[in-house]
Amino acid sequence: MVAPNIIVLDRLLVDFEGARIFYSDPLIPPNGYEGRSWTDDFQITVHVQDQLGHVGESGNLFLTNIHRVRSGEKAASADDEDLTDFFLGRKPVSKTNDSTVDLGVIVRTVPDLLVLNDEAHHVRRDTDWWKQIEDLHRGLQRKGGGLAAQFDLTATPRHSNRAIFVQTISDYPLVEAIAQGVVKTPVLPDPASRARLRVQQSDIFSERYRDHLDLGVREWRRTYDELERAGKKSVLFVMTDNTANCDEVGAYLEAHYPELKGAVLVIHTKANGEISEASTGKNKAELEVLRRESREIDGWESPYKAVVSVMVLREGWDVKNVTTIVGLRPYAAPAAILPEQTLGRGLRRMFGSEVKEQVSVVGTDAFLAFVEEIRNEGVELEQRPMGAGSPASGPMVIEIDRSDPEKDMDALDIALPKLKARIERGYNLADLEAEHLKGARQPLREFTEAEQRQIVFRDINTGEVSHTTDLDSAGPGDWRNVVGWFTRTIMADLRLVGGFDILFGKVKGFIENGLFERPVALDDPNVLRNLSEADVTKVLFDTMKGAINRLTISDSGTTAIQDHIKVSATRPAVVKNQPYIEARRSIFNRVVGDSGFELAFAEFLEAADDVQAFYKNSEATGFRIEYQSANGGIRNYYPDFVIRDTAGVIWIAETKGREDIEDARKIARLKQWCCDATAQDSPCQYRQLYVREEDWEKLLNPVRSVGEAATLFG
Repeated sequence: MVAPNIIVLDRLLVDFEGARIFYSDPLIPPNGYEGRSWTDDFQITVHVQDQLGHVGESGNLFLTNIHRVRSGEKAASADDEDLTDFFLGRKPVSKTNDSTVDLGVIVRTVPDLLVLNDEAHHVRRDTDWWKQIEDLHRGLQRKGGGLAAQFDLTATPRHSNRAIFVQTISDYPLVEAIAQGVVKTPVLPDPASRARLRVQQSDIFSERYRDHLDLGVREWRRTYDELERAGKKSVLFVMTDNTANCDEVGAYLEAHYPELKGAVLVIHTKANGEISEASTGKNKAELEVLRRESREIDGWESPYKAVVSVMVLREGWDVKNVTTIVGLRPYAAPAAILPEQTLGRGLRRMFGSEVKEQVSVVGTDAFLAFVEEIRNEGVELEQRPMGAGSPASGPMVIEIDRSDPEKDMDALDIALPKLKARIERGYNLADLEAEHLKGARQPLREFTEAEQRQIVFRDINTGEVSHTTDLDSAGPGDWRNVVGWFTRTIMADLRLVGGFDILFGKVKGFIENGLFERPVALDDPNVLRNLSEADVTKVLFDTMKGAINRLTISDSGTTAIQDHIKVSATRPAVVKNQPYIEARRSIFNRVVGDSGFELAFAEFLEAADDVQAFYKNSEATGFRIEYQSANGGIRNYYPDFVIRDTAGVIWIAETKGREDIEDARKIARLKQWCCDATAQDSPCQYRQLYVREEDWEKLLNPVRSVGEAATLFG
């Protein structure tokens, strides 16, 4: 793994030193999966730069800089006066633990090599990267081989004139990444907000763009206060046009904004975005500190909250917490970089959830016009008011409202019993017999030999193709793979964690003797082709899953209190930016609703005569009830609201707009839970409340209490 510069190398070290990324990410299956010792068999040694350990015949990852791989001389060529290196290769270094070892020597000894280029928009024919790849290819050719393949990957597969690279096989544009939540959504000031920004007549750069800097700090400050509650630091990124103005803006921010005093990191960059050594005049040790500080700014251990740079920092600067970008570059001439690259340093997500994240982009008219060129990719940029009185961008944090002195935390706290599950699954798959597997027997269709060539397997839930099996003239595909796929899919859908070998035999037996109108042989290619038909697949899944659920899922009829859940123990939760109310009867700082009706119901609870405390339930609060779904599986249900009235009765309320097939099962289970909780947690009383939106809207007079709502809706 070869990095183009020290910044990228340092970033890669975070993941790959000691091979930690392979274990921290869910890459390696656990031992025992499909009968193999995956973790034990995965043995890899990571060699960093010239610090080589034992170099075995396999299991080596060399992490280094391009300067360690390439020779200081130009690549050998047939035009050289001395053709020795061209025909025989350069003389290898004798000691692999020598500090001057050329790792290119080791790379060139690999018999078969595949090249993957990341950030490949930098790999052009006139670059060292390209020449080194050619050198590797020629070296392998002299051994009778050559590079197996070369794949180039880049987020911007375009020239500066926006023409897409001719070698592009597949393009994943920014518009898709934004729509699918892979990156943050850029948000720009609306026209009214832009009109309030003035460029002052001043020779001092920071004074000239004082309005733009002030707006940027205001936007950053809002997100900083909000995200700090969730343990995340918000970072401000400012781009200037030259190093002098870079220094001047850094000094301005520290002098005019107390929270940025001593918290602005000024970085001078070269034309390609790399940290400049010449312009800083710093020695090697100081440069290493600067690189580390720029890389670690996301963490609270770093004192820096803002970065001021001449340009966007180049690839490898993987800071995720940039929430505001202020662009003060003129962009008067055709740019050598693309808008996607300009925004790229601020698009990385902070959270790995479904929460919508945004990055505010402010700056000069020329800069914003430049950024808006990404509309050419089909990106619909969001515009909103910015400045004093405007709402903050980005996600919100729901947390216990300890900052409000008027709220009595003890009085607003609600404790719920955590009951042992009544509905449980027992893993007695061995008891699954033929009499349990009674479904509509399917006709066995006769397919031609050509139709039998390809067997298509589709996910029964989505209809998407899972995989295809091509049968060649040598004989049918392996039926074991087919039965194995059905077995694994059933186990995944039912969330079974063991018994693959037992279920495999049951699925095999059902296909052979119960699925079709007559017994079949699985080594018959016509049978395998029938198994790829949607109607046959559906019957197989429905019959097997229904029988397993009937056999393994049961209601024990009893329960017990295992623990208590106190809402005051809820940790801060990040949610998407959405309408909310501030409720004095809720222990949380905000009450949000998944729909307009939920928010209206929260407003009713805030005003109700008999409500002492309430909260909007969610995964963060931890209260859930298991139930058996319509397809027979076990699912978890999170009721909408938990309410305590002035008599001490706790109500579990569910509000519903459009009903679905699961709702009746959820409500029946909720009633049972309330009965169980009342019996187990006496003298506390628990009651359920189910309110349909259509019934609520039909009321001629407003409901004034939970008791009245219970009388009307039950």
